[in-house]
Amino acid sequence: MLNAENEASQPMADPATRIDIAPHCALTPRRASWFFISLCALCIGVATAFAWLGFWPVLPFAGLELAVLGWALRASLQRRHFVQSILITDSEVIVEENNPKSRSHMVFPRHWAQVKLCITPSPLHPSRLLIESHGRRCEVGSFLNEQERRGLAKRLKRLIGSMAQSPSLPARLS
Repeated sequence: MLNAENEASQPMADPATRIDIAPHCALTPRRASWFFISLCALCIGVATAFAWLGFWPVLPFAGLELAVLGWALRASLQRRHFVQSILITDSEVIVEENNPKSRSHMVFPRHWAQVKLCITPSPLHPSRLLIESHGRRCEVGSFLNEQERRGLAKRLKRLIGSMAQSPSLPARLS
């Protein structure tokens, strides 16, 4: 999910463009809980019925299956806290990554920054969108689908420009 603002949240002397990128997570914690509880009730009910008929090994496997499902739901819900922000000013490109476990911050000089969309030869592997300068690189939008990633690449190339070219940013809205 892309969210763009024409000006940064902080007052700055020069115009800035901020792009916030976050994964789309339609499943809320409440819905995930209801889904997990209803699936547990159904699975344990069926496993108990089979155990009653003498197929008792079904119970541990049902428990293992539910534990793996619980882990997968939790990992999916944690993903919704991940946010990437790209701030483009007249002189810099700043990429910030925020998630519950870590926070990173990379600054690139805008005049030397390059936006590269690395397309893999295999259709099974997604492309990679990189911002790089002076031997350092940062991948952005790894959770986006291919169409969104290509659209973001076009927008970033338009805003950042190619190496040694810095197009003017849109004026601030007051």
